[in-house]
Amino acid sequence: MKHGRNKAVLVEMENDRKALNREDDDQQEEEKMEKFFALIRSFGEARDRRRRELNEMEMTKSKKTRKLESGQSTWVPSFKWEDFTEDVEFIRRAPLIFPAPCNKKEDKKDEEDNEGDLDLKLTL
Repeated sequence: MKHGRNKAVLVEMENDRKALNREDDDQQEEEKMEKFFALIRSFGEARDRRRRELNEMEMTKSKKTRKLESGQSTWVPSFKWEDFTEDVEFIRRAPLIFPAPCNKKEDKKDEEDNEGDLDLKLTL
């Protein structure tokens, strides 16, 4: 019987060892899962942080361009009452090009006088 008892104790110890190994395996699996989810969270946090940084950079850039645009003064016309009370005189200048006279009789006389000359008129 003693031998049977030892065998039972050995089997029981073996079962305990397997149970401990299973618990260790389960614990290792849990640790791996925790590390995995911690990595997922840190990637998400890094993504969100980078997105916020880019948004802030875009906002500061747009604020700078608004400041530059608003900093440039543009001329806005303004009128005062004095602008309308003065008399305005328009200066008329004599035309630089005078219209040709419409005397057809004189043109015919000139043509008769120039019959012996070369014809320098360009025609199409």
